[in-house]
Amino acid sequence: MAGAQSQHRRGIALVVAAAIAWSTAPFFTRLLLFDSWTILFWRGLFGGAMIAVILVMTQGPAGLRDFTRMGKTSWLVASLSALGMVCFIPALQLTDVSNVAIIIATGPFVTAGLAWLWLREVPRLRTTLASLVALCGIAIIVGGARLGSDILGIALACLMTVAIAAMTVIVRQHRNTSMVAAAALSNILGSVVSIPFAQGIAGITAHDLLIFAMFGFFQVALGLSFYMLGSRLLPSGQAALISTLETPLMPFWIWVAFQEVPSSRTLVGGALVMGAVIADIIGDSREQKQPA
Repeated sequence: MAGAQSQHRRGIALVVAAAIAWSTAPFFTRLLLFDSWTILFWRGLFGGAMIAVILVMTQGPAGLRDFTRMGKTSWLVASLSALGMVCFIPALQLTDVSNVAIIIATGPFVTAGLAWLWLREVPRLRTTLASLVALCGIAIIVGGARLGSDILGIALACLMTVAIAAMTVIVRQHRNTSMVAAAALSNILGSVVSIPFAQGIAGITAHDLLIFAMFGFFQVALGLSFYMLGSRLLPSGQAALISTLETPLMPFWIWVAFQEVPSSRTLVGGALVMGAVIADIIGDSREQKQPA
């Protein structure tokens, strides 16, 4: 029992770290004045390479063998992750960021629904209620969203949400299989898909390469690696709920880097999201201690 509790706490810490890493996306995107496909190409290239480096650093040269052992499940996870990444940045450019944020915020419900259909994993009432509070918080942050406009961008955001939800459920189902190599491959797949559409691949400077490298390491490599490792240790709905911390943290990095003070909507909504996630984690911690 103690080992299971320890793994559960580790899963929470890893998914929180993933949300923090993912939240840096707007900061890096603002620094790079390129079309979305060029950003996807270089970000994926560096992200995939950095994840491979992480594998070697943590497991030695044997870590690279994970790439040769990938089965159908790992390829499916890599494909879903790549689909989510390919949809994300174009969605941000085709519709309001607020539209994308509110659709992604439905992720815990989509994930819980798929987990119930696929794994018969019944969502806990506490996590469901916390997800509703988090959704309300994000709705406040992005108040004024025009969900009737920019249909293509909204469709891409919906497709991304379903893809990431399905990926989370599969990782949970195959919790004893390492999916870090699949995370690296997903970035490479994203880069390959981007090549025919990218307009500025060759037009980058050494300074741009440095930013892309940091983008790939901090936002992609750390974020995906942490999420792949953490989500297999948690109920699918809870992992998706914790990942919503990404949304209120996004304005934080913009405030730190560009001195853009968050609006009152962002502060109130962010407090609701963080409060919901923290309440779920505290309730979960108490529940884990009860049998002892």
